[in-house]
This record gives sequence, structure tokens and C-alpha cells, in this order.
Amino acid sequence: MKAVILAGGLGTRLQPYTTFMPKPMLLLGEKPLLEHLIDWTRKNGVKSIVLCVSYLRKIIEDYFEDGKSFGVNIEYAVSKRPLATAGQLKTAEKFLKSTFVCMYGDSIFDFKLKEMVKQHQQKKSFITIGLYEYKTNLPYGVIETAKNGKVTAWNEKPEINANINMGCYVMEPQVFDWIPKNKPYGMDDLVKKAIRKRKAINSFTTKKGFIDIGDKSSYRKAYGQYLAKSGKI
Repeated sequence: MKAVILAGGLGTRLQPYTTFMPKPMLLLGEKPLLEHLIDWTRKNGVKSIVLCVSYLRKIIEDYFEDGKSFGVNIEYAVSKRPLATAGQLKTAEKFLKSTFVCMYGDSIFDFKLKEMVKQHQQKKSFITIGLYEYKTNLPYGVIETAKNGKVTAWNEKPEINANINMGCYVMEPQVFDWIPKNKPYGMDDLVKKAIRKRKAINSFTTKKGFIDIGDKSSYRKAYGQYLAKSGKI
């Protein structure tokens, strides 16, 4: 089995950190974010990796080369411009002929990928979406009312629970038939199309093992967590 890591985004929400460095190469502790992701993938038994690269791609290619120094085999799928998530995945089509894992290159995972793959195969899914049980508190008092406007309850800063997309998928290679070539196309567009066509879309949910590095605030928080974990602060 192969894993595809989407590592070609511009990282605009992380500027100025990403002005001269691609987002997946930002340090988390003593290693780039992408190296943490590759280590996790290898530890879960997937040692053949396709990196979809674009923005400042030479930095990534020069660091990882063919992957042998990291215990994996790495191939590169290159796009000349931003193509969004599914559009970037399309560039890796020639490397993928069987069930594969796809993940975004701006997250840290620490859940049992093998279980997700096993479930995908057992359910004969077209796409399995990794979900994370997310909890947050609304910063407001939520007022419940009846149809006539009468106030029936006041919930101060209630907790909201939701299953959110982690950016980790298990897919069948037939998904490429549904993605336009050389055109920006989101993963949400792909999944919505598959749902309309009644394909088997399933989910795998975890309560832990997900850190998103989407913006400067989440990056600083994750960096602090890794320093604390290593005992350096």
C-alpha cells in the first residue's frame, strides 16, 4: 500500500513563516512537520510514499530525496500551480493503482492507521474519511425560545461536539476518474460528488491523535506542546 501526502499548498495563513519555507517543512520540535508525518506513516506499516509538491518544492525534495534515509521510498508528483486538495491528489494518479492512504501535509496524526485501513477494506468502501471528535465551548450564552418567542432556557457558553475532518483518507484508485485534470478541485467536491453517485463513503472516528497546523496560532501552540514534551521548556 502507498500513502500520498499533499505538500504543495502555499501556506498563506502561516505567513510570514512560509514566505521562504513550505508549510510542511516548518519545524515542530527538532524535525519538520512533514518528517513527523512520514515517521508516523512508516510506523503504521506504509513505507511507500508519494509527495505531491509545488510551492518551494526543491526544499522538500532536497531534504527527503528518495526517502531511504528515513526508512521509506519516496516518489514526487509535481504541479506548477495550486490545484486545491483533490486537484493536487490528481497529479499522483500514475503512482497509485490500488487502495491508498491520502493525507494533508499540515497535520500531525497519532492514531491506529492500520485499523482505519482494515475497516475500509471490510466495508468495501470507496472512500473512508478520518474524523476527530472535536469539543469546544461557544463564547456566548445560548438562549432557547419557543415558537412564540417565549424564552425557555439560558445555556451559558455551552459545549459543542462535532466530528471534524482530519484530512486523512483511505481511497480506491477509481476516485481519479472523478477528479478533473489541471484544475483546482477540493476534496469536499470529490466527496460530495461520490455521495450523489451513491458510492460507499464511510468514516473512521478517533478521540485522540490529531493536531492541525492550519494557522500561526495553531502552529505556535503545537510547537509549544512539542517543546514541553521534550522537556525543553
